[in-house]
Formats: sequence, C-alpha cells, structure tokens
Amino acid sequence: MSIDEFWNVVAAARDRAVDPSDAEEVAKQMLALLIAMPPKEVAGLAQPLWDLRACSYGWQLRQAAYLINGGCSDDGFEYFRGWLLTQGRAVFERAVADPDTLADLPVVQRVAADGGDLECESMYGVVWDAYATVAAGRQPPAVTGRYPLLGQGWDFEDAVEVRRRLPRLAALFAG
Repeated sequence: MSIDEFWNVVAAARDRAVDPSDAEEVAKQMLALLIAMPPKEVAGLAQPLWDLRACSYGWQLRQAAYLINGGCSDDGFEYFRGWLLTQGRAVFERAVADPDTLADLPVVQRVAADGGDLECESMYGVVWDAYATVAAGRQPPAVTGRYPLLGQGWDFEDAVEVRRRLPRLAALFAG
C-alpha cells in the first residue's frame, strides 16, 4: 500500500466522523474502516504510517507542538503528530513544510483561546490495532526506517526566537 492509499483511508475516516476536527473520532472511524479490510491491506498501511511519522519528525514542528500544547515531551510530540495525521493530507503536508500554517486552523485557534491539547495517541496504533483484530495470532506488520537525527535545536522558551521561527503561532499562544 502507498502513502496515497493511507491518506485515502484517513479521508474516508474524516468523512465518516461526526466532527472531523475530533482526532479521537477520526482515529475510531479509521479503525472501523481498517477492520473491514483484508489483513494484507491493513498490514500494507504500516509502512506508509511509519514514513509519515518519520517525515514529520523535526524541530520546527516540535516547537509548534510545544506552543500549542503548552509543552512537549517526546511522547507528547508523538501524540501531537498523531493528531496532525487525523487532520488530513493537506493540513499535514502544509504543517510539515511550514508549521506556522497551523495558526490558520480553527481547532488551533480554539485551543489558543480556550486551552487544551491537540494529541491523538490512538492514531499511532490504529494500523496495528486493526491488524491484531483481522489477523489474530499473526505477527504484526514490520516497518523499516528510523527517525532522522534532529541535531541541535533551540531554546523553545526564547520568545524572540519563537517569534522569528513561528510568528503566527507565537502571536496566538505567546501573546
């Protein structure tokens, strides 16, 4: 399966969700869709999911997660990227290319005004959870690859640096 096919399942899950901005609802709908697929197709989505996780692993996006969620542990960054996957291909690709575009999303603006976190841990396990259901007893799908090295970051508490790197998100969250 390809990344395009992965995004097609995400789009179908978003279409089925009562509120497509609700990441947990999208992940739940995706799980339901995957459970209806043959085991081989479900397994084929493990690598595209991994590849998307790896391509979204970067300092700029981590800074965005840090601003939006009021902090960002390693696990928190994973779950933030799980949330980002539930937002669909266009949002995901824009945010990976320029995390400051997240400031355009109504859900991000709502979190800036009202608080809360944008996370979806269940999206990370959705392929493996579905596979465990449809292929009971078989080995889970394997993936290859590693996260890229992040290298040296910067001080996420440095307001000047944050405004320089993510001006629109900084305006929303740092005041």
